[in-house]
Amino acid sequence: MTVVALRHRRPYTDRVSLRIDQDHGRFRSIVRGRIRQNLRKYISQGELLGRQGKDVVSIPIPQIDIPRFRYGDKQQGGVGQGDGDSGDPLSGEEQEGEGGKKAGQGEGQHALEVEVTLDELAAILGEELALPNIENKGKAKLVNKKDRYVGIRRVGPNSLRHFKRTFRHALRRQIGMGTYDPKRPIIIPTRDDMRYRSWKTDEEPIANAVILYMMDVSGSMGDEQKEIVRIESFWIDAWLRSQYKGLETRFIIHDAAAREVDRDTFFRTRESGGTMISSAYKLAAQMIENDYPSGEWNIYPFHFSDGDNWSVDDTLACIDILKQKLLPASNMFCYGQVESPYGSGQFIKDLREHLKGDDRVITSEIRDRDAIVGSIREFLGKGR
Repeated sequence: MTVVALRHRRPYTDRVSLRIDQDHGRFRSIVRGRIRQNLRKYISQGELLGRQGKDVVSIPIPQIDIPRFRYGDKQQGGVGQGDGDSGDPLSGEEQEGEGGKKAGQGEGQHALEVEVTLDELAAILGEELALPNIENKGKAKLVNKKDRYVGIRRVGPNSLRHFKRTFRHALRRQIGMGTYDPKRPIIIPTRDDMRYRSWKTDEEPIANAVILYMMDVSGSMGDEQKEIVRIESFWIDAWLRSQYKGLETRFIIHDAAAREVDRDTFFRTRESGGTMISSAYKLAAQMIENDYPSGEWNIYPFHFSDGDNWSVDDTLACIDILKQKLLPASNMFCYGQVESPYGSGQFIKDLREHLKGDDRVITSEIRDRDAIVGSIREFLGKGR
């Protein structure tokens, strides 16, 4: 006897849907490649910061052409046949566009905006800068609950009915009772045939993190210096959010005194007083002590300044607070010194001198926007 195997062929709509999914996947791959290729430009120019949604970022991709119509061969039949060249108006007369300007002949520049999730953007950043995944310390007090199916049982709600198991048991019963007719295969499940999925709720502590941003807002920190800090903090946030399910951010500004503010105030405030960095470090240490037990939280203090401080005594006070309070509680302490025509740049030298050899302290000199990428790699490259 010859057995012929029949290949199951997907319905037409399924095949079309599959091709669309494949095309969409290829397009996303192309977009991802373009973003990675131009990532340094996006970072240095800060183009993405004004295009943020809740969970996505819109990115202009000028290198990808959008589909467009083109003229076919003249011998082909169809609407619009006759003499004429590409670009001629249908009436045969030269037309003027809006505002009295004549229509141009060259091709326009096609800029396509695509939406990328923040997780995708963080993944691209990690690939481009070869950032290691962070090894978090401790578990936070928040708990993530997740239901998973673990078996089959005889009772349960209809929403959890397992149809395949139910009909399998009904078929067995009818065959065993001799009531199953292959020529008229009708299967009617009874109450005893019903099978339902059973589930179990797993509770898993969530690794949480907090970023404490501190910034000098004295007169020597100008708008360009603050814009550099704003751009860099956006990418630091994006990467750390991809590593932790729960991430909080707190903002401290300081001149001669420190205070906590919201994000918008953090980047817009400008004072004219002196600079006492220790005031910010004291407030950060107090926040950690009150709200973020180091055994449960991954703590990331970031401080940005142009390197000026009020006195040598205050610098020594900063070193003492770092050694006694901030460093023991933190995954790492990051200091970014933004170059300013009015700043001395001395503080980074003092940190390197007094905390030399402590790998929990990471310092970075940010000369201009082009240095942001290197600074991000210095801060996040150790995977702490």
